[in-house]
Amino acid sequence: MAAESTPLALPVLPLDDEVVLPGMVVPLDLSDSEVRAAVEAAQAAARDEPGKPKVLLVPRVDGTYAGTGVLGTVEQVGRLADGDPGALIRGRGRVRIGAGTTGPGAALWVEGTRIDESVPEPLPGHVTELVKEYKALATAWLRKRGAWQVVDRVQAIDDVSALADNSGYSPFLTTEQKVALLETTDPVARLKLATQQLRDHLAEQDVAETIAKDVQEGVDKQQREFLLRRQLEAVRKELRELNGEQDGDESDDYRARVEAADLPEKVREAALKEVDKLERSSDQSPEGSWIRTWLDTVLEMPWNERTEDSYDIRGAQEVLDAEHAGLQDVKERITEYLAVRKRRSDRGLGVVGGRRGGAVLALVGPPGVGKTSLGESVAHAMGRKFVRVALGGVRDEAEIRGHRRTYVGALPGRIVRAIKEAGSMNPVVLLDEIDKVGSDFRGDPAAALLEVLDPAQNHTFRDHYLEVELDLSDVVFLATANVLEAIPEALLDRMELVRLDGYTEDEKIVIARDHLLPRQLERAGLQPDEVTIEEGALRKLAGEYTREAGVRNLERSIARLLRKVAAQHELGERELPFTVTESDLRGLIGRPHHVPESAQEPAERRTAVPGVATGLAVTGAGGDVLYVEASLADPETGAAGLTLTGQLGDVMKESAQIALSFLRSHGAELELPVGDLKDRGVHIHFPAGAVPKDGPSAGITMTTALASLLSGRLVRTDVAMTGEVSLTGRVLPIGGVKQKLLAAHRAGVTTVIIPKRNEPDLDDVPAEVLEKLDVHAVTDVRQVLELALSPATNGAAPEVPVAA
Repeated sequence: MAAESTPLALPVLPLDDEVVLPGMVVPLDLSDSEVRAAVEAAQAAARDEPGKPKVLLVPRVDGTYAGTGVLGTVEQVGRLADGDPGALIRGRGRVRIGAGTTGPGAALWVEGTRIDESVPEPLPGHVTELVKEYKALATAWLRKRGAWQVVDRVQAIDDVSALADNSGYSPFLTTEQKVALLETTDPVARLKLATQQLRDHLAEQDVAETIAKDVQEGVDKQQREFLLRRQLEAVRKELRELNGEQDGDESDDYRARVEAADLPEKVREAALKEVDKLERSSDQSPEGSWIRTWLDTVLEMPWNERTEDSYDIRGAQEVLDAEHAGLQDVKERITEYLAVRKRRSDRGLGVVGGRRGGAVLALVGPPGVGKTSLGESVAHAMGRKFVRVALGGVRDEAEIRGHRRTYVGALPGRIVRAIKEAGSMNPVVLLDEIDKVGSDFRGDPAAALLEVLDPAQNHTFRDHYLEVELDLSDVVFLATANVLEAIPEALLDRMELVRLDGYTEDEKIVIARDHLLPRQLERAGLQPDEVTIEEGALRKLAGEYTREAGVRNLERSIARLLRKVAAQHELGERELPFTVTESDLRGLIGRPHHVPESAQEPAERRTAVPGVATGLAVTGAGGDVLYVEASLADPETGAAGLTLTGQLGDVMKESAQIALSFLRSHGAELELPVGDLKDRGVHIHFPAGAVPKDGPSAGITMTTALASLLSGRLVRTDVAMTGEVSLTGRVLPIGGVKQKLLAAHRAGVTTVIIPKRNEPDLDDVPAEVLEKLDVHAVTDVRQVLELALSPATNGAAPEVPVAA
């Protein structure tokens, strides 16, 4: 515990924002009036007393004096290093400041009491450990600063109070920290405080050194990288000069290419922003490769390239007629489009409301009718570039809109790639098999096509990869599909529908003669004068060897025929030139696969027994003939009710129920034995049981088959029918009349029954088909039965088929 001694009268030497601890020797500038007054007062008082002049060194912080000062002796008065007058003062011990007093000179005199700071011997163990810790910390700090001589002096101090006061020389201590040391009179507590302050400083210094080291390493790495890059650039420059290449930086090259390219203003701004990013990125950065790929894609796009449309309307029509037989609807639509484009161009209306005069057509029809090849003919007729986009099986929405650039291997969508491939902004783009587009967790491509195929939106189409607006309003889009119902309603609403329902037999003959035969002759390595096929042979190929809406199988048959002739010629079995007649077909390619019903013997015909009627249906392959078979179960089996087979859908099952109900309620009126319908089970079957069937248009066919079964009257061989039936016997309209009549014509049917309300659809049927068909438009099922059923045999019992 510190003890106090006799009071002393001392002049005050104030120290502004500075602290002197006992044991310290400091020089003070005498040019300061307060310092000079205190020193002179001390010298005046020392004349009457032995010893050196004494002053009281008191810290003054923000004008406030501390409560504890240090007794100091003036060791020497002279000149400082800079030549100014100064005094050298040594701190001797702590003094507790008391009341003011009087003394010589102009200085402030106060009374002070000397504080005893001695520590009893021997030192306790914890104090000894504290002394060792302080000396170790002080030594570590001094060694970092290179003050080896001071290390020895610190190690030589054994007094606890002097050791603690030695920290007053530390430059890192703030004035507040030094005042705290001054006012701590207990030497052990003061040494603990000094040790803590030194420990905290060393910890901060370690953190600062670690940060400085990391920063320096980063700077060194950047400098090393910069140096290596400059060396690499120098090597590349030497290699370019050696190879005779022009010198230039890659980013500078991209900037020059962007500025030289004919780009729209917004696209140019976006491209220049990416060039700026490329200049700031390093060669190792993956972003640099993304930017380069994006810039290459943008620069390859034909932003302002357009082909001039051919406005020779008559010439375009001749091109379409020469390359495709039939298909008058689509030919007329293209001719109309070109005529309108010509008038808009003549009147300066190329762009109206930011949109150009593109077109979006949907070509819907069975396979093999020429939908895909028609796209090339349209482009040829218009003088435009043609590009085909296959959409069959596409399930990823990004295939249409493109991938985001952040993905590895990102690419623009198929629409953008098609424009780039075409090399112009107004090509004919064929979206093939649009009804085969699927959807899964990656999105719905059909939904992404909504903007592409909308004439009101596609002038500002934005691909996810490009992220700049692309004008598609001048593109002619032709979408092809086999099944109309598979196209989403919103997407179909954006397209103009053109139906291709199939070819007549005469059109097939023209196509085979003018297009298929020359192509297959070339593929078979035959000259046109070496093999010829008579028209009768072509007609038999189209009518009996193939039965389809299109001409693919017809072309295969012609190819097979020519291969057979070529093989026989190489084997020496046949001489060329050779003319293929109708009688040669069986020997060359075998028997016919589709013999018309009317050409068969009566016993071989499908309708040779009661209960079989001929219907007409529409499938994905066009129109087709559909047979309906009905039978009654043996009454002894007790199997009553209605049985339906043939993979029928719900609508078709309901039609069968309606037909049965109608006959039960009107059987007496129609002179039919309806009692059999109550006691015996009725079985209706649609052959080709592996093929799913649905729809209401077989209603009158099932009614006719059941009526034939009950009455025993055969259904006429040359009659086919289609129409929905109601409970009251009304015949309601159906769809696909043109395709069904074409199918009836192909099958050799001569009489067709259709609903009265479908009579306007006959305008779409080719005239040559209507000439060969006897079409009856009916309103009631009774008319159907009168037309379809053969007259009853006089007195003969009907032969009713019985189900096993």
